[in-house]
Amino acid sequence: MPVRRLVTALALRLQERSERHVVRSLQTSKLRTTLWIVGLGLALVVGGFEARANEVTAPAAESASKNKPSTPEDAEYYELFKTLADTIDQVDRNYVKDVSRRELMEAAIRGVLTKLDPYSNYIAPDDVNRFKVTVENQFTGIGIQVELRRGMLTVITPIVGSPAYKAGVQAGDVITEIEDKSTEGIDLDEAVRRLKGEPGSSVTFKVQHPGGAGLDKLTVTRELIQMESIRGDTRNDRDQWNFMLDPDKKIGYVRILSFGRETQRELKKALDQLKKENLRGLVLDLRFNPGGLLSAAIEVADLFLTEGEIVSTSGRNSPKRSWSAHKPDTYEGFPMAVLVNRASASASEIVSASLQDHKRAIIVGERTWGKGSVQTVMDLEGGKSMLKLTTASYQRPNGHNIHRFPDAKESDEWGVMPDAGYEMKLDDREFLQLQLYRRDRDILAVNHAAGQPTAAGEAGKSPPPGGSASNGQVVSAGFVDRQLQKAVDYLSSELAKAQ
Repeated sequence: MPVRRLVTALALRLQERSERHVVRSLQTSKLRTTLWIVGLGLALVVGGFEARANEVTAPAAESASKNKPSTPEDAEYYELFKTLADTIDQVDRNYVKDVSRRELMEAAIRGVLTKLDPYSNYIAPDDVNRFKVTVENQFTGIGIQVELRRGMLTVITPIVGSPAYKAGVQAGDVITEIEDKSTEGIDLDEAVRRLKGEPGSSVTFKVQHPGGAGLDKLTVTRELIQMESIRGDTRNDRDQWNFMLDPDKKIGYVRILSFGRETQRELKKALDQLKKENLRGLVLDLRFNPGGLLSAAIEVADLFLTEGEIVSTSGRNSPKRSWSAHKPDTYEGFPMAVLVNRASASASEIVSASLQDHKRAIIVGERTWGKGSVQTVMDLEGGKSMLKLTTASYQRPNGHNIHRFPDAKESDEWGVMPDAGYEMKLDDREFLQLQLYRRDRDILAVNHAAGQPTAAGEAGKSPPPGGSASNGQVVSAGFVDRQLQKAVDYLSSELAKAQ
């Protein structure tokens, strides 16, 4: 018997119990809204229906009888669904305190998903917008990154070209008021909610600049902000990324933060800029990249490969599928080094594995995270909530395993390993220093002479080792990115051979 019919029978059972309960205890002519499970207990349907105080309709029981289980397995499944329905019904009617039905149902959904894997998740209505931001790399707002620093709502950095950037918001600014309401004691979610809004709407807030005595009152119009997924190593005096790491040797550097819908377009733009500057070698930095869209990973890998398989996927209810590279629009004719670390996962592993297997690039750094599964995002409640479900696994071109299973050992095959001689592990301290180092180089400080935002440190240059950006964030004293230096050394040796 199809599962949907079983669930329909369960929904009708819940409806029948609700009708009887309403007639027995509510004595009202209007049935309050009820919730029931549809689609394997993974979706919620909010519904209501009319009922007279002295009448009980019977179509539910009649319809349920037409959906009786046809096999022993279906019968057991049906009984389990009935048990779940009865449990929720008992809690709803008899628990010592009133519990939101949505909370009960969402807890049941999450309970189902905890039996699967860490990457299958229920996305509640309150979390849908935040999830979409991570996938689309865009949001509506004023274009700043904020954090709570010593209890104060502080700007980490404005986003280049955003309304906040144009209004003069600086890294290190403290936002003291939003729409005449103090931010003292505010939590981060509430602050973000106040600053976000519909495109074209405005928001007024007060900021205190670093070292400033007074407050500036700013009114900014919200826009659709496209977050960059591609960055270079430093910014120029126009706050645009420099992708040429070594102008003398013509070694380029491109860092991919995540794989979104615009990643390939952004990457092509950076590569075209590098080609105009006579690119001879490229570092592709995938460190700290948690992944993203499968389609984006395939598009990025295809930019560097002329032929051959990029990745294949297979699942219980989906046939094996393979994606291959195409020669048109390929960037070739220069050596490549790909940087990865323990925080590189999923889409990052697809790209690094395919370039390694086809000998297009060497891999430098640390063994990657080890996530070889693909999740499908499904709308629930008409898009009000979502289900992210693992539906397939992926395989690298050489067929070796990438996924790190819960019981995997260090000696087992998983993740993407650096090429022989190019593994460079960082201890926890150096790993954290690298994170801080990269963050500080991404922050827009202020060119006080010009009164305009610019990259941290001197315009067009990185802060010197041990120096500090004007927002007070200190670059790790004397820190050297050894993994990046290893990649540059490899490219330098390859270029020397070609001379």
